Amino acid sequence: MDDALSFGVPSIPLLPDALAESVWRPQPGLAKRERTRVQLVQAAIRVFTARGFAAATMQELAAVAGMTTGTVYNHFKTKEEVARAVALLLADTLCRRIDDSQQGIAEGAQRMAIGNQRYIWLAEQSPQWALMTLDVAAAAPELLLEIRDYVLADLRLGVKQKAFRIPSEAAAMDLINGTIAQAMRSVALGLAPPNHGREVATCVLRGLGMEAAAAKEVAYRPLPPFPPIAAAPVARTKVQARTKPT
Repeated sequence: MDDALSFGVPSIPLLPDALAESVWRPQPGLAKRERTRVQLVQAAIRVFTARGFAAATMQELAAVAGMTTGTVYNHFKTKEEVARAVALLLADTLCRRIDDSQQGIAEGAQRMAIGNQRYIWLAEQSPQWALMTLDVAAAAPELLLEIRDYVLADLRLGVKQKAFRIPSEAAAMDLINGTIAQAMRSVALGLAPPNHGREVATCVLRGLGMEAAAAKEVAYRPLPPFPPIAAAPVARTKVQARTKPT
Protein backbone atom coordinates (compact mmCIF):
# COMPACT_ATOMS: atom_id res chain seq x y z
CA MET A 1 0.00 0.00 0.00
CA ASP A 2 2.60 2.50 -1.13
CA ASP A 3 0.07 5.25 -1.73
CA ALA A 4 -1.79 4.88 1.57
CA LEU A 5 -1.18 7.65 4.05
CA SER A 6 0.01 6.94 7.55
CA PHE A 7 -3.28 7.47 9.38
CA GLY A 8 -4.19 6.51 12.89
CA VAL A 9 -7.02 4.01 12.51
CA PRO A 10 -10.00 5.34 14.47
CA SER A 11 -11.63 2.85 16.76
CA ILE A 12 -15.05 1.64 15.70
CA PRO A 13 -17.47 4.18 17.20
CA LEU A 14 -19.87 2.91 19.78
CA LEU A 15 -23.29 2.11 18.37
CA PRO A 16 -26.30 0.70 20.23
CA ASP A 17 -26.43 -3.08 19.95
CA ALA A 18 -29.81 -2.92 18.23
CA LEU A 19 -28.17 -1.15 15.28
CA ALA A 20 -24.56 -2.33 15.44
CA GLU A 21 -25.21 -5.87 14.26
CA SER A 22 -26.87 -4.61 11.08
CA VAL A 23 -23.96 -2.29 10.25
CA TRP A 24 -20.93 -4.38 11.18
CA ARG A 25 -22.08 -7.97 10.74
CA PRO A 26 -20.28 -10.05 8.06
CA GLN A 27 -22.19 -10.63 4.84
CA PRO A 28 -21.37 -14.12 3.60
CA GLY A 29 -21.97 -15.07 -0.01
CA LEU A 30 -20.96 -11.75 -1.55
CA ALA A 31 -18.68 -11.69 -4.58
CA LYS A 32 -15.16 -10.34 -3.95
CA ARG A 33 -15.94 -6.94 -5.48
CA GLU A 34 -19.03 -6.52 -3.31
CA ARG A 35 -17.14 -7.60 -0.19
CA THR A 36 -14.51 -4.98 -0.93
CA ARG A 37 -17.17 -2.32 -1.40
CA VAL A 38 -18.78 -3.20 1.93
CA GLN A 39 -15.38 -2.99 3.66
CA LEU A 40 -14.79 0.43 2.12
CA VAL A 41 -18.17 1.72 3.26
CA GLN A 42 -17.52 0.46 6.79
CA ALA A 43 -14.09 2.13 6.74
CA ALA A 44 -15.70 5.35 5.52
CA ILE A 45 -18.07 5.33 8.49
CA ARG A 46 -15.06 5.18 10.81
CA VAL A 47 -13.23 7.97 8.98
CA PHE A 48 -16.28 10.24 8.68
CA THR A 49 -17.03 9.74 12.37
CA ALA A 50 -13.46 10.57 13.40
CA ARG A 51 -12.76 13.39 10.93
CA GLY A 52 -16.08 14.66 9.60
CA PHE A 53 -17.03 14.43 5.94
CA ALA A 54 -15.40 17.70 4.87
CA ALA A 55 -11.98 16.89 6.36
CA ALA A 56 -11.88 13.20 5.40
CA THR A 57 -9.83 12.13 2.39
CA MET A 58 -9.88 9.15 0.07
CA GLN A 59 -6.31 8.37 1.17
CA GLU A 60 -7.44 8.11 4.79
CA LEU A 61 -10.29 5.86 3.76
CA ALA A 62 -7.84 3.58 1.95
CA ALA A 63 -5.50 3.47 4.95
CA VAL A 64 -8.28 2.56 7.38
CA ALA A 65 -9.64 -0.10 5.01
CA GLY A 66 -6.13 -1.54 4.55
CA MET A 67 -6.31 -1.04 0.79
CA THR A 68 -4.62 1.12 -1.82
CA THR A 69 -6.04 4.45 -2.90
CA GLY A 70 -6.38 2.95 -6.37
CA THR A 71 -8.72 0.30 -5.00
CA VAL A 72 -10.88 2.99 -3.43
CA TYR A 73 -11.14 4.88 -6.72
CA ASN A 74 -11.96 1.64 -8.51
CA HIS A 75 -15.17 1.53 -6.47
CA PHE A 76 -15.89 5.22 -5.82
CA LYS A 77 -14.88 8.03 -8.15
CA THR A 78 -15.41 10.79 -5.60
CA LYS A 79 -15.82 11.28 -1.87
CA GLU A 80 -19.43 12.25 -2.57
CA GLU A 81 -20.05 8.79 -4.03
CA VAL A 82 -18.67 7.29 -0.82
CA ALA A 83 -20.99 9.53 1.21
CA ARG A 84 -23.97 8.35 -0.83
CA ALA A 85 -23.10 4.70 -0.12
CA VAL A 86 -22.69 5.44 3.60
CA ALA A 87 -25.98 7.37 3.60
CA LEU A 88 -27.90 4.50 2.06
CA LEU A 89 -26.46 2.00 4.56
CA LEU A 90 -27.27 4.24 7.53
CA ALA A 91 -30.77 5.04 6.28
CA ASP A 92 -31.55 1.41 5.53
CA THR A 93 -30.27 0.29 8.94
CA LEU A 94 -32.12 2.97 10.93
CA CYS A 95 -35.38 2.69 9.03
CA ARG A 96 -35.50 -1.10 9.03
CA ARG A 97 -34.73 -1.43 12.72
CA ILE A 98 -37.24 1.24 13.70
CA ASP A 99 -39.82 -0.43 11.47
CA ASP A 100 -39.01 -3.81 13.04
CA SER A 101 -39.85 -2.36 16.45
CA GLN A 102 -43.18 -0.99 15.21
CA GLN A 103 -44.67 -4.25 13.99
CA GLY A 104 -48.28 -4.45 15.13
CA ILE A 105 -48.59 -0.70 15.80
CA ALA A 106 -51.28 0.65 13.49
CA GLU A 107 -51.69 4.18 14.86
CA GLY A 108 -49.99 6.76 12.67
CA ALA A 109 -49.42 9.21 15.52
CA GLN A 110 -47.70 6.59 17.67
CA ARG A 111 -45.54 5.42 14.77
CA MET A 112 -44.51 9.03 14.16
CA ALA A 113 -43.63 9.52 17.83
CA ILE A 114 -41.60 6.31 17.94
CA GLY A 115 -39.64 7.22 14.81
CA ASN A 116 -38.94 10.73 16.08
CA GLN A 117 -37.75 9.49 19.45
CA ARG A 118 -35.54 6.73 18.04
CA TYR A 119 -33.44 9.23 16.10
CA ILE A 120 -33.04 11.34 19.23
CA TRP A 121 -32.30 8.14 21.18
CA LEU A 122 -29.44 7.48 18.74
CA ALA A 123 -28.00 10.89 19.64
CA GLU A 124 -28.27 10.03 23.34
CA GLN A 125 -26.69 6.61 22.97
CA SER A 126 -24.01 7.48 20.42
CA PRO A 127 -23.38 11.20 19.90
CA GLN A 128 -20.59 10.52 17.39
CA TRP A 129 -22.87 8.47 15.20
CA ALA A 130 -25.64 11.05 15.34
CA LEU A 131 -23.32 13.89 14.34
CA MET A 132 -21.80 11.77 11.57
CA THR A 133 -25.27 10.89 10.28
CA LEU A 134 -26.22 14.58 10.15
CA ASP A 135 -22.92 15.39 8.44
CA VAL A 136 -23.42 12.72 5.78
CA ALA A 137 -27.06 13.75 5.27
CA ALA A 138 -25.88 17.25 4.37
CA ALA A 139 -23.42 15.83 1.82
CA ALA A 140 -25.68 13.07 0.48
CA PRO A 141 -29.40 13.89 0.19
CA GLU A 142 -30.02 10.20 -0.54
CA LEU A 143 -30.16 9.59 3.21
CA LEU A 144 -33.11 11.94 3.65
CA LEU A 145 -34.79 10.61 0.51
CA GLU A 146 -34.54 7.06 1.84
CA ILE A 147 -35.97 8.06 5.20
CA ARG A 148 -38.65 10.21 3.55
CA ASP A 149 -40.80 7.27 2.42
CA TYR A 150 -41.07 5.91 5.94
CA VAL A 151 -41.90 9.27 7.52
CA LEU A 152 -44.37 10.20 4.81
CA ALA A 153 -46.17 6.86 5.18
CA ASP A 154 -46.71 7.56 8.90
CA LEU A 155 -47.76 11.14 8.18
CA ARG A 156 -50.35 10.01 5.64
CA LEU A 157 -51.60 7.31 7.98
CA GLY A 158 -52.10 9.90 10.73
CA VAL A 159 -53.98 12.17 8.32
CA LYS A 160 -56.16 9.29 7.16
CA GLN A 161 -56.96 8.42 10.78
CA LYS A 162 -57.82 12.10 11.39
CA ALA A 163 -55.14 12.42 14.07
CA PHE A 164 -53.17 14.97 12.02
CA ARG A 165 -54.46 18.15 10.42
CA ILE A 166 -51.86 19.76 8.18
CA PRO A 167 -51.93 22.50 5.52
CA SER A 168 -49.57 20.58 3.21
CA GLU A 169 -47.41 17.46 3.22
CA ALA A 170 -44.34 19.43 2.17
CA ALA A 171 -44.66 21.83 5.10
CA ALA A 172 -45.28 18.97 7.52
CA MET A 173 -42.23 17.06 6.27
CA ASP A 174 -40.01 20.11 6.70
CA LEU A 175 -41.37 20.55 10.22
CA ILE A 176 -40.59 16.93 11.10
CA ASN A 177 -37.17 16.69 9.45
CA GLY A 178 -35.92 20.06 10.64
CA THR A 179 -37.10 19.57 14.21
CA ILE A 180 -35.65 16.08 14.59
CA ALA A 181 -32.31 16.99 12.98
CA GLN A 182 -31.87 19.95 15.34
CA ALA A 183 -32.95 17.87 18.33
CA MET A 184 -30.38 15.21 17.43
CA ARG A 185 -27.67 17.85 17.21
CA SER A 186 -28.66 19.43 20.53
CA VAL A 187 -28.64 16.07 22.30
CA ALA A 188 -25.38 14.92 20.70
CA LEU A 189 -23.65 18.15 21.74
CA GLY A 190 -24.94 17.88 25.30
CA LEU A 191 -27.14 20.96 25.02
CA ALA A 192 -30.53 19.35 25.59
CA PRO A 193 -32.36 18.92 28.92
CA PRO A 194 -33.45 15.50 30.22
CA ASN A 195 -36.43 13.85 28.55
CA HIS A 196 -35.81 15.88 25.40
CA GLY A 197 -36.90 13.11 23.04
CA ARG A 198 -40.41 12.85 24.43
CA GLU A 199 -40.83 16.61 24.62
CA VAL A 200 -39.69 17.04 21.01
CA ALA A 201 -42.02 14.24 19.86
CA THR A 202 -44.86 16.00 21.69
CA CYS A 203 -44.06 19.26 19.88
CA VAL A 204 -43.97 17.52 16.50
CA LEU A 205 -47.35 15.89 17.10
CA ARG A 206 -48.81 19.23 18.16
CA GLY A 207 -47.32 20.83 15.05
CA LEU A 208 -49.13 18.19 13.01
CA GLY A 209 -52.44 19.27 14.51
CA MET A 210 -52.96 17.13 17.61
CA GLU A 211 -54.36 18.61 20.80
CA ALA A 212 -51.81 19.12 23.58
CA ALA A 213 -53.09 16.40 25.92
CA ALA A 214 -53.44 13.81 23.16
CA ALA A 215 -49.98 14.60 21.76
CA LYS A 216 -48.33 14.23 25.16
CA GLU A 217 -50.16 10.97 25.91
CA VAL A 218 -48.92 9.42 22.65
CA ALA A 219 -45.37 10.73 22.99
CA TYR A 220 -45.04 9.43 26.54
CA ARG A 221 -46.02 5.86 25.76
CA PRO A 222 -43.17 3.37 26.32
CA LEU A 223 -40.98 2.82 23.27
CA PRO A 224 -41.31 -0.70 21.87
CA PRO A 225 -38.06 -2.70 22.05
CA PHE A 226 -36.04 -3.65 19.01
CA PRO A 227 -36.54 -7.34 18.22
CA PRO A 228 -33.44 -9.50 17.73
CA ILE A 229 -32.10 -9.40 14.18
CA ALA A 230 -32.89 -13.09 13.74
CA ALA A 231 -36.52 -12.45 14.68
CA ALA A 232 -36.96 -9.60 12.21
CA PRO A 233 -38.39 -10.29 8.75
CA VAL A 234 -35.63 -11.25 6.30
CA ALA A 235 -34.97 -9.62 2.93
CA ARG A 236 -38.00 -7.39 3.29
CA THR A 237 -38.25 -4.60 0.76
CA LYS A 238 -39.27 -1.09 1.71
CA VAL A 239 -42.57 -1.54 -0.13
CA GLN A 240 -43.29 -4.66 1.93
CA ALA A 241 -42.31 -2.93 5.14
CA ARG A 242 -44.49 0.11 4.66
CA THR A 243 -47.11 1.45 2.34
CA LYS A 244 -44.80 3.43 0.09
CA PRO A 245 -46.15 6.88 -0.81
CA THR A 246 -47.26 7.36 -4.38
